[in-house]
Order: sequence, then C-alpha cells, then structure tokens
Amino acid sequence: MQQSQAIVSLLLWGTTITLLVWPLIEWRFTPECTGGACFSGEILGVSSTYLALVGIFFSVMLGVLTIGFLYDQVFSLWTEFRSVDMERNPYVTYALAPLWAMTIALQAEVLKRTSPDDEAMVAQADWCLKWCEAYTEGEMFARAVQRWDKDLGPTPTFWFTTDEAMERARETRFEDEA
Repeated sequence: MQQSQAIVSLLLWGTTITLLVWPLIEWRFTPECTGGACFSGEILGVSSTYLALVGIFFSVMLGVLTIGFLYDQVFSLWTEFRSVDMERNPYVTYALAPLWAMTIALQAEVLKRTSPDDEAMVAQADWCLKWCEAYTEGEMFARAVQRWDKDLGPTPTFWFTTDEAMERARETRFEDEA
C-alpha cells in the first residue's frame, strides 16, 4: 500500500504543481507573445502547450525524486534515526511487552503439547516459557495486569507465571500514578 501511495502522491504533486505554474507562463505559448522567450504554436506537429505541460510535469517529478534521493542516499537523514531508534528500543531487540509475552508463551505451549516426543522442541518451548516468565516481573506486565483487572475483572494466573508474580504485579505502585 505504501509503495502505491508514494507513486500516487508523486503523480498528484506533479499534476498540482503543473496546473498551478501553467497560468504564470501560459502567455509564452500564445501567438500574442511579443517579448522574451516565446514559443511557436506547434513543435513537430504537436501543440507547444502540450509540450510545455509535459515539460513542467516531468520537471516537478524530477525535482521531487532528486530531493528524495539526496535526502535518503546522500545525506542519510532518516536512516540513522531509524537505526538508532530500533537498536536502542529494548522491546524490539530483546525485551517482551505483555502482548508479546502472551503470544510467545501461547505458541510455546502449543508447540510443547503438539510435539511431546520431540525433546529439542520441548526444550526450546520451555526456554521460551522461561523467557516470558522473566518479563512478568517488569513494570509493563504489572501495568497490564492492573489494567486487565480494572477492565475485565481479576486476571487469571497464566500458565507461564506464578501466583506470587501475579500478586507482585497487582501490588506494584508506579511513580507517575502516585
């Protein structure tokens, strides 16, 4: 969707700017033009008006693409920001937000139950469950449990955590809510 949106946006930019610029230079393509750079009524059998509109359109397209190329490839203005943004975000690299902990734990549990004879798969699923359990001690999980309790009633103890961890999550107090 984003690729087609970029192409459509570029075409709309080109069309809009072409139609905005045309009234400013239209007089150069009329027979009444007497001074400056005037163009004849036809060039190679094609009306000079059409050639001018096409020329303006492609000039705008080339300008926008050149600015985009310089912004992205030459100056690398956004790539460094996105790299740092992703590398320093623990929830993209190694940490688990509550939603991801629930999803990974559920998948690990399904793998364990569907492959009980595959020791390697069971070991990996156990490791994933241990990873998910480790993040039940964090602030994000505590906030999620407290919000789920408020919105949905008492949150059950999940298969990858303990009653004690759930109680600690419920009892956690946050500085920004004090």
